[in-house]
Amino acid sequence: MTQLHVATPLLEHRRLSASLAKQVWLKMENTQPSGSFKLRGIGLMCQRAAANGARHFVCPSGGNAGFAAAVAGVALGVQTTILVPQTTHESVRAAIRAIGATVIVEGGVWDETNLAALRLCEQPGAVYIPPFDHTDIWDGNATLIDEVAGKLDFDAVICSVGGGGLLSGIALGLERNGLGHIPIITSETEGAASLHTAVQAGELVTLPAITSIASTLGARKVAQQALDWTRKRTVHTVTVSDAQAVQACLDFADDMLALVEPACGAALAVAYQNLPVLAEFKKPLIVVCGGIAVDLGKLQAWKNQFHLT
Repeated sequence: MTQLHVATPLLEHRRLSASLAKQVWLKMENTQPSGSFKLRGIGLMCQRAAANGARHFVCPSGGNAGFAAAVAGVALGVQTTILVPQTTHESVRAAIRAIGATVIVEGGVWDETNLAALRLCEQPGAVYIPPFDHTDIWDGNATLIDEVAGKLDFDAVICSVGGGGLLSGIALGLERNGLGHIPIITSETEGAASLHTAVQAGELVTLPAITSIASTLGARKVAQQALDWTRKRTVHTVTVSDAQAVQACLDFADDMLALVEPACGAALAVAYQNLPVLAEFKKPLIVVCGGIAVDLGKLQAWKNQFHLT
């Protein structure tokens, strides 16, 4: 089975390395054909579903997961429908339509969109493709670590968390490569911190609302698997402000000549803000998860909104 994702570049962030007196590494998942890491897990799930006879992929997503499912569906020649909430920006809807998938706008929030997707999956041959909560997705996301293992000496992995699919994949990848001792640092924006809130509470918590601009981190409740990993291994959870996430996006654009969305900026902000959690580590690996919900206009608007320089 030919994989749909690509092996992404592993780069040193030389300016951050110099300013922090560390070796800061970047796994450039923003260079995936879908613009984010999502193609790893969702692509694998779609491939396995197609091999088992799926004739229609149905994915409820406000952005990156839906785009990845659309890329996979087109590549596999399978009809694909992406359901998005009304809050999904028209530019994201247009990007999904442009590659050949059907877009249905349904519901004011993702939970309502998800219910509509489940109803659509009652049709014969239709397969539900969740944004983050499935063993195939974690298995596919783990390939990110497979590509790094044995090639890089790193002592921590930094990643953003929305629903927990990336965290679950990274943890699985570390375990299956004999690197289970390496800590993971997760970062979320305030107002979308469903994992941090769950860890503090000691159980899954459903946030009353998502109030962060990092809308693609907007899972009101993380996957149980993500919370379970925090109990089985070392996971440090931190939060950053929307302003810090956006500033990290701006700095990253200047440093690496690449645009990423605030959801990705949350992970980058751990290093750009030199958060205390980073102090004990010398060779951190940051997963640059990417994201399609960004362009120069949006970045400028966020910069103005938070009065950043």
